[in-house]
Amino acid sequence: MRTFIKYTSVCFCMTSVTVRIDSRLRDRLNALKAHPRESYNEVIGRLVDMAVDAEPLSEETLQDLERSIEDLRAGRIYALDEVVAELKEE
Repeated sequence: MRTFIKYTSVCFCMTSVTVRIDSRLRDRLNALKAHPRESYNEVIGRLVDMAVDAEPLSEETLQDLERSIEDLRAGRIYALDEVVAELKEE
């Protein structure tokens, strides 16, 4: 009786793209590396993950933001020192 073992290989192919960045940005990317051998691809991936919120804003939050924008446009705002002064009076 023969035994056959089937091997499956998986290939994750990456496309490379050349991007020109100035030396100051390169230095900033280097400073963000979690370890010295981390690739720029990994650093940029982490930054993108941090910038993109997977959970969209709720309808209630969107309405609150709209009301806040309306208040700003209508001038219904208070300076921080005004709020602090009012709170001290209470």
